[in-house]
Amino acid sequence: MNELMLSLKNVGVVYRSGLPIFRERNVHEALKDISFDLHHGDSLGIIGRNGVGKSTLLRVLNGIITPDRGEFINYGCNTALLSLTVGFDQNVSGRHNAIFSGMLMGRSRREMIAALPAIIEFAELQEFIDQPVKNYSTGMKQRLGFAVATQVKTDVLLIDEILSVGDARFKRKSEAVMREKLLSGDTIVLVSHSAETIKALCSKALWIEQGVVRAAGDPGEVIREYQAVMA
Repeated sequence: MNELMLSLKNVGVVYRSGLPIFRERNVHEALKDISFDLHHGDSLGIIGRNGVGKSTLLRVLNGIITPDRGEFINYGCNTALLSLTVGFDQNVSGRHNAIFSGMLMGRSRREMIAALPAIIEFAELQEFIDQPVKNYSTGMKQRLGFAVATQVKTDVLLIDEILSVGDARFKRKSEAVMREKLLSGDTIVLVSHSAETIKALCSKALWIEQGVVRAAGDPGEVIREYQAVMA
C-alpha cells in the first residue's frame, strides 16, 4: 500500500496565448507550486473553485501536459483520464470509439473487443452503439466514457467531475462502481465540486487555490477548511 505511483515536486504550468511573433503575450499560471505523492490504493479527492488548475493537474498526472517548472515522476504506472472535456471522434461509432479509447489506455484491440459487451451493458447503449457519436446526447457520451474508463483495468484512474453531473440514476450507478473500486484498493484521483462526494469516496483530499495547495490530508478536515473560506 506504500508503493509510490506518482509524485509532483513544486510543479508549475504556464499557459501562453497570442502569436509567438509578438513580444507581448498573455501569460496565465494555471499551477504555481504543487507537491504531493500518490501511493498505491490512494483515493485522492481534489477540490477547489473553477479555474484554479484542477483539470490542468489531472492532465499533468496523465502525461498530456509537461510541467514548465518542478518535477513530475511516474513510477511506471498506466493512467487513464476520464473527463467530460475529453471528446470522442464525433464521426465514428460508439463501438469504435470505445475500442480506440481503450487502446489509448494501453489495451490491445483484442482486449477491448472482449470488454465491449460489459461496456455496452453498463453504458446502456445497446441500440445506439453502432451510431456515430455525433448523434449521442451529452449523457450518452458520458455513460460511454465512464464505462470504458471503469471497465478497462488501469493502474491509476483520473476522474474529472464525472460524478457531479448527469441524472440521479446514473449518478447512483457510477458512485456504486466507484465505491466498489475503492474497496478493491484501486488507485483513484477524483476532481469534484461536491464536498460530500469527496468525503464519502476518498481516503485523502487536496484543496487547490490560486495554483497552490492550501490544504492536504484527511478529507473531513480539508473540506472543513475549504468550506470555511468559501462560506
